[in-house]
Amino acid sequence: MDLWLAADPPFFGGPGQGTRQIVELLVAFGLTALIGLEREIQGKSAGLRTQTIVGTAAALILLVSKYGFSDVLVPGTVEVDPSRVAAQIVSGIGFLGAGIIIFRRGSVHGLTTAAAVWESAGIGMAAGSGLLLLACTVTAMHFVIVLGFMPVARRLNARLSGSIRLHITYEDNRGVLTLVLQACQRRQWQLTELAADPAGEPLGAAPGQAGAILMLSGQRILSAPMVLASIDGVTALRQIDDDLD
Repeated sequence: MDLWLAADPPFFGGPGQGTRQIVELLVAFGLTALIGLEREIQGKSAGLRTQTIVGTAAALILLVSKYGFSDVLVPGTVEVDPSRVAAQIVSGIGFLGAGIIIFRRGSVHGLTTAAAVWESAGIGMAAGSGLLLLACTVTAMHFVIVLGFMPVARRLNARLSGSIRLHITYEDNRGVLTLVLQACQRRQWQLTELAADPAGEPLGAAPGQAGAILMLSGQRILSAPMVLASIDGVTALRQIDDDLD
């Protein structure tokens, strides 16, 4: 019995429980927390907690896949492929991403946030496998994508043909919606979606007002909010993000 206890690895030591592995977990925690913070500021559903948990858990699973079976390995008899558990992270994260993506009002929402969750899992896997430089590089690239590409996309949409989704609140029974549609027709903006709000007053609107969601496409479409807001009878107008979730 004493010999068996002496051969048993310590609870808080042994392969895979050293300082390097703790640093790898902390790196995965910190980097994915940065991504989660950005998503949280943007008001997305998968924010700080979700992204951090995904990235840290992915790093832990990869470390378990690398070191978790060292006590049962016997050369030539019991051998383990260290990639088999880690491979399940890639397939398993797809179910979480599918829960974020939703289909509403004829369009898909949540793709960017779902991709960010998948990205957090990849960063966690890189940190857990010791590829810290790659993990840091991809984290930096995330912020280049979400912060640097948006102004570029908006400038391109301002010059080229694009689309925009708006929620408009207007005075009911005054023909305001007709004026809005006429303004769009004059500027050759194509109406691809028109959905009236449910019966009752729009949220936060005064009595006698109605609301609708419009999806417009065409040249210089980013000027649509300013143009439509100037129409007499329009009381409120806001742009709906394409990636609500």
